[in-house]
This record gives sequence, C-alpha cells and structure tokens, in this order.
Amino acid sequence: MTVFEQAKKIAEILDSKLAQDIKIIEISDVTILADYMVIATGRSSTQVKALADEVEFKMDEAGISVSHIEGHRSNSWVLLDYVDIIVNVFNEEAREFYNLERLWQDGKELDMSAILK
Repeated sequence: MTVFEQAKKIAEILDSKLAQDIKIIEISDVTILADYMVIATGRSSTQVKALADEVEFKMDEAGISVSHIEGHRSNSWVLLDYVDIIVNVFNEEAREFYNLERLWQDGKELDMSAILK
C-alpha cells in the first residue's frame, strides 16, 4: 500500500465514524516531517478518542502500526504519527485554535470529493 493509499484509508476510516471536515494535505514538498497530514474533527471528546482509536485499530489490522501517539488522554486533540502520515483529530475548538490548515497552507490540499465517495 502506497503512502497516498494509506492516507486515503485513514480518511475513509474517519469518514466511516462520522468525523467532520476531513482534509488531507500533501506536505512532502514543504517539510521532511511527513508526506501527508490528515486532519479531522470530532463533535465531542468521546468522539475524538473514538476516531483516533478506530484509526489505530483499523490501520493495525492492515499491518500498519502507529509510531507514536500524543494527547491520547486529551479531551481536545489526538495526534497519531505514522512516520509518513500525521493524523490530527481535534474537537471543534482546538481545530479552530491550532488552525493547521493555515500552518500548512504551502502544502497541497487534496480534493476530498474524489477520495470520499
């Protein structure tokens, strides 16, 4: 599975659990940190945790283990580091506050309508 296919799979997992405002930003041309940033919003702290747990579980099932997790006990933001893909699951307030889309505006935001059907 290519890195893009992994990012797409993560977006599909998030979508299946009703995450809101899912975005994939290709950042390989602007940083060495990762190739893709996946960002999603959960409606509550419970959903934020459930979304992160589901991504971790389904990716592990696919043979892709998370390298590092931050904020797992947080009520507002969980980061899953898959080395080439960084997944950020926020509640609405934290997403607005950190505004990663602005921070990574030099990256290429992918058309989600072609990814999530």
